[in-house]
Amino acid sequence: MTRIGDAVPRLENHRLLRGEGRFHTDVQLRDLLWMRIVRSPIPHGRITRIDCSAARSMPGVAAVLVWSDLNSELAIPARQPTPGIDFTPYLQYPLAREFVRYVGEPVVAVIANSQYVAEDAAAEILVEYEAIPVLLDARSADGEHVPSLNNAAARVGTIESEYGDVEGAFSDAAHVISTTVTCGRQSGIPLECRGLTASWNTRSRKLTIWGASKVPYWNRRIIARFLGLTEHSIHMTESDVGGSFGIRGELYPEDLLVAWAAKTLRANVRWVEDRREHLIAANHAREQEHDVDLAFDDSGHILAIRDTAWLDSGAWIRTHGAVVAALTSGMFAGPYRVPAFRSTVHVVLTNKTPVGTYRAPGRFQNNYAREHALDLAAAHLRIDPVDLRSMNLLDHTELPMERPMRIFGAPMLLDGTDHAAHLDAAVQRTNYRRWQLDAETGRRDGRLVGAGMAMILEKAGLGHDSAVVEIDTTGAIRVAMGGTSVGQGIETAMAQIAADRLGADISQVSVVLSDTDILHDGAGTFASRSTVVGGSAVAYACDQVIERAIAVGATILKLHTSDLVVADGYVVSVSNPRQRVDLGSVSMASTTPAFVATGIEPGLIGRSTYSAATMTYPYGAHFALVEVDPATGVVDVLRYALTFEAGRVVSPEAVVGQLRGGAVQGIGGALFEEMRYSPDGIPLDTSLGDYQLPRALSVPDIEVHVFEDSPAPGNPLGVRGVGEGGNAGVGAALANAVRNALGVTSVPALPMTPERILRLLYAHQQTPKKREQAPDREVVPVRR
Repeated sequence: MTRIGDAVPRLENHRLLRGEGRFHTDVQLRDLLWMRIVRSPIPHGRITRIDCSAARSMPGVAAVLVWSDLNSELAIPARQPTPGIDFTPYLQYPLAREFVRYVGEPVVAVIANSQYVAEDAAAEILVEYEAIPVLLDARSADGEHVPSLNNAAARVGTIESEYGDVEGAFSDAAHVISTTVTCGRQSGIPLECRGLTASWNTRSRKLTIWGASKVPYWNRRIIARFLGLTEHSIHMTESDVGGSFGIRGELYPEDLLVAWAAKTLRANVRWVEDRREHLIAANHAREQEHDVDLAFDDSGHILAIRDTAWLDSGAWIRTHGAVVAALTSGMFAGPYRVPAFRSTVHVVLTNKTPVGTYRAPGRFQNNYAREHALDLAAAHLRIDPVDLRSMNLLDHTELPMERPMRIFGAPMLLDGTDHAAHLDAAVQRTNYRRWQLDAETGRRDGRLVGAGMAMILEKAGLGHDSAVVEIDTTGAIRVAMGGTSVGQGIETAMAQIAADRLGADISQVSVVLSDTDILHDGAGTFASRSTVVGGSAVAYACDQVIERAIAVGATILKLHTSDLVVADGYVVSVSNPRQRVDLGSVSMASTTPAFVATGIEPGLIGRSTYSAATMTYPYGAHFALVEVDPATGVVDVLRYALTFEAGRVVSPEAVVGQLRGGAVQGIGGALFEEMRYSPDGIPLDTSLGDYQLPRALSVPDIEVHVFEDSPAPGNPLGVRGVGEGGNAGVGAALANAVRNALGVTSVPALPMTPERILRLLYAHQQTPKKREQAPDREVVPVRR
């Protein structure tokens, strides 16, 4: 039998490595129509004229759509409401109405009988604009009304988290450390760009949609409202997906347009974006600026944290609502003992691509801001950075504890056991003290070598998900659950949970994900929640199957239910293991009239909806050793390691893969990736030749150390969620390592591109070719 924690090969690998994956473009449909979007080429303007006559007259063109053709006033709503903020004026429509607000905004949709005809027809459409000045700097937004932003204030709202006497703590502090840091605009770059295929069945009046959807049941609800259909007349079916990272599978304008075209034209319609479209139209992320103040007593204990941030939300509020702002604010204190705390995040609209959630939203940024400020404090206080953190981390005498704040309306119950002990173990496991000595040796030899670290507090598993588990008459086990597969190994994890619970081998289990015709309700895959919430639903559904199997088996074997267990594919007697009946026979027997008459529901089926009232809070540490080339400004990551408290590991290889892959992505965000704009609002990074991703030579062999010392108490599996922990601390650890290498006061911006590194060196009166050895510790100017 297969147990939770066994190292089993991923079930997905067999078909994917053999080229047998089924992506949405592999769906073969007759008479397929293709959609092409005409997008705004300017960042800010009023539409004065649209002439579609030439395109509509072209052979093969089935439809050309502008906003007025859709006969709907439905904007795309936010999934998560935020008390005190009305998003209504800021929500995006499928096609631009009067104004365009960013380069890439959909203006016209063309549907034709081939990609080539759709492209040619799109090129014939004439759109004229009256340009309006742009707003690009979130911090400079003064809240006055901006016509291009739907006559709504540029500052959408403010998210605040606070407890304790913040002003009193800063007034009494012996030391106050203040810094400002900026995180650049980035995005997830999946191998496969966005796309959907939709088919309308006239006879059944049913719409089927194939493609990535991280929240298929929510997407179905909104599409149904938009089209005037019932939810059950829309079938969302999961296909294989070439990556997600939080940005794919949201409900985008194009998704509604594909669905509208399929229903209205009674046709099969497909849309696939190209890479340029992806870079200018899919959700961006990360762009924030933080003013951070830390208050300390004479001994180096934190008295208070105060942070003010500006979040550039782009031109519209998309489905994420204010989730990023809420996580930025609510999670800023991290795993530390913080007696008083205040975080204020201003959500601001600009004339850039709208933003959304991208792996570790809010935490990648606030970990960088907080952990970098802690390193500045360590230098000022002349305390080793590891020791400063250790003395301020929450330990076993304080945990679990409830912070006097709420995130998404739920109490913030920190359910870990000992963050300080985790740091001690992490330093030992990674041999980080040796890294620090190696960095000092390198600097004495005239090289720019530095070591840096960061602590992280993650979150996972709020909300609900559903699962159905069934054993058929052959003994095969089918698991259906509401999560989606985006490359994270969810099929294997769910099969492993079911096999463990049912005492079966994983080869007996098949998994169906996010098929709305099979499972009528679910939540999807996001926020590192699939195993925590979906896995718990699967576990409880398995428990129901076991209960029914034992009830039927007791009748067949003429034994009491207390003497029976389910193991190795059988209902078996504990007192006499020779007395047993296989689960296939039990399933068959349960459907006979004799058993149905007893009131036992036919079939071995379990149905469960699991809801988590609070999140679980995983945690970990990141460590980096870098060398900077003073001639080019290039940062070479010599070593990288991370530790992570996972609670309980279901699939070890998948967990390590998630953490290692996240770290690679974090290196990209820390050193290379940035969506830049010209002063007049034109995106500059519109190809992968411009938007730089980490390459194999840029990434060391990343060490991953997984801990299972603190099972999560809030779910039946004890799991904590690992999808974002590998990414969350990378920017912070690398920034601290680069600062240590250069000997500069701070590293104020991510990504740390060569240009920024050279500016830092010049600013400290050092040439890019040679510099004097940096001191091991620096005194940071203190603002009181």
